[in-house]
Amino acid sequence: MNSLIVKALAFSGVLIIATFVVMKQMNVNLDDPINQLTFLGAIVIAVLSFGVSAKYINQMKTDKAEGELAKENWDGIGEYKNELPPGWAYSFLATMIWGIWYFLVGYPLNAFSQVGQYNEEVKAYNEKFQEHHKNPNKEMGESIFLVQCAPCHGETGDGLSGKAQDFTSRFTKEQVLHVIKNGQNQLKYPMGAMPAGMAAGADAEAIATYVANGMKGEAPASFVACASCHGADGKGMNGMSPNLAEYDETVVVNTLKNGKKGNIGAMPSFNTMLTDVQMKSLSAYISTLKQ
Repeated sequence: MNSLIVKALAFSGVLIIATFVVMKQMNVNLDDPINQLTFLGAIVIAVLSFGVSAKYINQMKTDKAEGELAKENWDGIGEYKNELPPGWAYSFLATMIWGIWYFLVGYPLNAFSQVGQYNEEVKAYNEKFQEHHKNPNKEMGESIFLVQCAPCHGETGDGLSGKAQDFTSRFTKEQVLHVIKNGQNQLKYPMGAMPAGMAAGADAEAIATYVANGMKGEAPASFVACASCHGADGKGMNGMSPNLAEYDETVVVNTLKNGKKGNIGAMPSFNTMLTDVQMKSLSAYISTLKQ
């Protein structure tokens, strides 16, 4: 036998032994038919990979191209009308047969699945949880806030000295000016994106000061540009656009579902982590975090 093939098979044997040792160290149950099938597949792949590689490397050293050339060529480069290598063809056919067997018999879709069982248990637990906590409440919201929100926004919701959004006050003047200048569409409100440059200069300054001060007193004349979407009272026209006056349920839920860019990075979406009841409870708690 050619020395190159011997070396390739020896290397594949070492790889198989190493795989077996690793599986034992990981306490893989080799009595499980699926694990046995997987290990057998690894052996076949290792032997075929190194054996076939060695065979063709050896052929490249000795064989010469021969056979009938096809009529087509590309820049003078043609190809021979050679049949597929039998080993490749049989391997492809065997793989197709094995795939059908594996799909129907080896591991059918209706067989027991640990992942499927886990998903069913999680679904049942979530249904039980939502039934038990079907009414939003501040106590639930506080516990969620301390676990999910406090690491960035602080335990009191003060935003850790400006590093994240401060829930004890609605907006700062700088934040309002930033949105007026750059626009906003992170929260996906029904009325769509707020375009950039809705106001400038003294008008933007007047709007920012009015909104940052809690919209107290008489609104500046330039606020009419904002009122067309946010309403004359700035409360978002029943959830059609963001509420500028307070942290209502809509703005909190939209932020949790869509995420938002902030000073210390992007806040991720919690859409798959929190239920609707949990989001509403969190909103109820945040509404209490005022100066």
